[in-house]
Amino acid sequence: MENSATGQLSDQIQRLELDLLQSDLNTHSGLIDELLAQNFEEIDNQGQLHSRAEVIDWLKRKDPGSHWAFRDFRVKVLGDDLLLAIYTLQKPDTASNPTPGSIRTSLWQRRDNQWKMVFHQATKITGASAS
Repeated sequence: MENSATGQLSDQIQRLELDLLQSDLNTHSGLIDELLAQNFEEIDNQGQLHSRAEVIDWLKRKDPGSHWAFRDFRVKVLGDDLLLAIYTLQKPDTASNPTPGSIRTSLWQRRDNQWKMVFHQATKITGASAS
């Protein structure tokens, strides 16, 4: 069962994840340095490794008006200043063509009293059960 401190952390990190996805980062470019660590890396849902610069380029090209659907968002505290966010993400505007989405994990580290994402990975949901 989730305690209130973990629940508050989960809410805070989910808001930060949403800020990255739903903000116009061309207008609010300062958010990038606030939220992404300088050594950030990502593995996309195709298994490709991307640098911070590549991810920033994608974030600036995405439609900031899109509304992403988060499901089952939770965090696991790994240390005093380290946590793992785990959630399912549905791409926007898929109501007419629903897809299962992807399972996401983000590693967040608190640096100078501010949470920064240091790693992100997406795994496409194929519909096959792992059980």
